[in-house]
Amino acid sequence: MKAVIVCVSVSHGNTRKVADVMGQALQAPVVTPEEADVAQLLACDLVGFGSGIFSMSFHPRLRQFVEALPEGEPRTAFAFATSGFPEAPFRPFTRPFVQLLERKNFEVAATFSCRARDTWLPFKPVGGIRKGRPDAADLEAARTFAAGLPARIGSRPRRA
Repeated sequence: MKAVIVCVSVSHGNTRKVADVMGQALQAPVVTPEEADVAQLLACDLVGFGSGIFSMSFHPRLRQFVEALPEGEPRTAFAFATSGFPEAPFRPFTRPFVQLLERKNFEVAATFSCRARDTWLPFKPVGGIRKGRPDAADLEAARTFAAGLPARIGSRPRRA
């Protein structure tokens, strides 16, 4: 399976750590939106999209990159995020991003998120929250998630 991961990791490198572990499991390169070759990306069997969560949303650079992609043929994707807090039911961050991917004709096979160090303004004076995250258990969960994607995708019928 040919895969690529597009990742925006700006604050502490948390999301890049998760992306690198997933990339190793999938034997997929990890690139930034600026490094991504759109033609190559669209030819992949699986595309991962991930970022840290900023103001309860995926990073603007990643959202803008996806918005600029052509619709094209149906493709399979997964989304992942790192955040200081879990996703709030009253303001989800995954669902709007998945809907954006679906508008671009991606079938989102799965999503993954884990806690990560967060130094958002109110927590900055104390050095942030979730220090030491993602930890070894988080990275192992990310690796297991990614390693299971090929089997999950292989068992799912593709949309026409």
